[in-house]
Amino acid sequence: MPKNKTLSIPLLPELDALTSADEISSRLDEYGVRGFIGCANWTDSHPYRPLSSFVMGHTADTLYIDFFTRSNYLRGEVYEDLGPVCEDSCVEFFVQPEAGGEYWNFEFNCIGTLNASHRTERPHPTRLTPEELAAVRRHPSCGTRPFRELEGIFAWSLLVAIPLKLIGVHYEGKPIEMRGNLYKCASATSQPHFLSWNPIHTPKPDFHRPDFFGTLILE
Repeated sequence: MPKNKTLSIPLLPELDALTSADEISSRLDEYGVRGFIGCANWTDSHPYRPLSSFVMGHTADTLYIDFFTRSNYLRGEVYEDLGPVCEDSCVEFFVQPEAGGEYWNFEFNCIGTLNASHRTERPHPTRLTPEELAAVRRHPSCGTRPFRELEGIFAWSLLVAIPLKLIGVHYEGKPIEMRGNLYKCASATSQPHFLSWNPIHTPKPDFHRPDFFGTLILE
């Protein structure tokens, strides 16, 4: 049976009052919950495992995730939302608020470009509207200008703020249990890789597998 990890995400109401990404990141670093995107589920075909982690916290209205990664290549070519950001240096958050219901995929490249949708199964997505995409705040350390692949050792971060109402969640002061997973990928780089927080047991890379989601609890 797959291992089902659990992540308890602390309530940090002060985050909404902070005015800069640096302040939010510092608060998350001190009081948030940290996890590692370190499961290399397909080592025979994709053995490369860059260092990837995240810190999470939430308010009554917003889920905050601060991603960090260190890798040998950096690519940020996709600059329009709803584009194939998974080909670039990319981090992802998938969440299913209710077991068996719809799940949302939020995929970000290193310059903050977002591909996002919701669905009950992979072949039938509903893409987020321009207004919904704009509601997801993004603060990339790499800036927002696109660039072709660079070779070297790169450390970068991406702070994102996702409105809870966007995924149909209404926090009223009591713990909410959801399911989800977090990923690191870069399918079109010189070292393609596909990592996850909660392990996935499939023959080839496939992130659209709610059956391998872990447990996420909004405290």
